[in-house]
Amino acid sequence: MAALESLLPPVERDLVITRLFDAPPELVFRLWTDPVHALRWWGPRDYPLTRIEMDVRPGGLWRGCLTSVEDGEELWQGGKLLEIEPPRRLVFTFAWDADGERGIETVVSLDFLPEEGKTRMHFRQTPFQSMAEHDGHKGGWSSTFDRLDDFLAEVQRGSS
Repeated sequence: MAALESLLPPVERDLVITRLFDAPPELVFRLWTDPVHALRWWGPRDYPLTRIEMDVRPGGLWRGCLTSVEDGEELWQGGKLLEIEPPRRLVFTFAWDADGERGIETVVSLDFLPEEGKTRMHFRQTPFQSMAEHDGHKGGWSSTFDRLDDFLAEVQRGSS
């Protein structure tokens, strides 16, 4: 049995997403680190962020609640800010307030790179214990980044 298990592919432990946002890194970074702005875009479309507290400094804690638009179910998450290098890098821990695998802490690293007046964001979250958690986070973050893209457009229209 052990020989058969060694032939199985390893669990994908890192989630990597790269997105290009039509906004400068300073603005994208600010929207990630300002809780007032985070309330407008963080969370998937069907589970938007409804509450957040953020102590934006290395070692500071953050905690947020995603709330289902369908039934009001609350999903709490939080962690610690590890690196803050405006406007180029943000690193924090992430864990759900849940038992079992969902409650295992991961590390989220974001790099914001300028690219012809835009921002190329490199997102990495690791380590995942299963493909189910990896894929669930991939869908959630992808929807979240769609909302961030929409909010960036809204912010820039308002500032023109």
